[in-house]
Amino acid sequence: MNLFQLRAFDAVAREGSFTRAAARLFISQPAVTGHIKALEEHYQITLLRRTARRVELTEEGTKLAAITRAMFGLAEEAQVMLEANRQLLTGRLEVAADGPHMVMPMLASLRARYPGITVNLRLGNAQETLAALLSEHADVAVLTEVEPRKGLHLQALSESRICALVPESHPWAKASSVKLKALDQVIMVLREPSSITRRTFDQACDQAKVNPRVLLELDSREAVTEAVAAELGVGVVSSVEVSHDPRVAAVPIIGEGLVNRHMIGCMERRRDLRLIQAFFELAPIS
Repeated sequence: MNLFQLRAFDAVAREGSFTRAAARLFISQPAVTGHIKALEEHYQITLLRRTARRVELTEEGTKLAAITRAMFGLAEEAQVMLEANRQLLTGRLEVAADGPHMVMPMLASLRARYPGITVNLRLGNAQETLAALLSEHADVAVLTEVEPRKGLHLQALSESRICALVPESHPWAKASSVKLKALDQVIMVLREPSSITRRTFDQACDQAKVNPRVLLELDSREAVTEAVAAELGVGVVSSVEVSHDPRVAAVPIIGEGLVNRHMIGCMERRRDLRLIQAFFELAPIS
């Protein structure tokens, strides 16, 4: 069995691209293609489907990818352990986060303490961030409202409150807070239902029997801000995601169930790796 061929396949399976796999392995794209072609021909098996836009795993490829991910994952853990003896002078940390606001100060602290460490940051929604961590595409993740599960190590980070986002000219803009019941029948512009902030807000409204009138559902925080600035309705935003846009103001909403918990996570079996420990140690705990 040729380990170079397996490593080339594993890289393509992880990256979904021959080009990115070549960059990951520091070899040419033709070399990656050649290794995988030789592997498929030797074992008379089709592992990948090549389309115009991407590379997809066949059923057999998916089974092999699970094996190679574990195999080379252990090799990467060995490398990380050895790097610890170099006092974290070098290394690479894959970080995932469900928003930039909390993770960026952590990365700044990590950079200041260990300037030789390279960080690759993946930003996505809550589901994408958790999936990246569980599939080990990320070493550590900054997550919101994740329930404990076997094999996942979580550390509390902080809490945030849901705020009403209103135009600067709105009567609430200068208020210190607004009661949840005040939002009953108010026209609102909100994130999609799968958003953590939206989900928390909807659950609190259901519990309090508050029925806002949702005019627009938008797929980003920036879009909500623009809609609110255009006076299309009231939005909601987490207190850790409040922008400094002078056109809008964020006002804390007072009511039950309007607090979100933020945490750092990694796979339990990898929590003792030095690079991961370094990230956990530098995170501000409140």
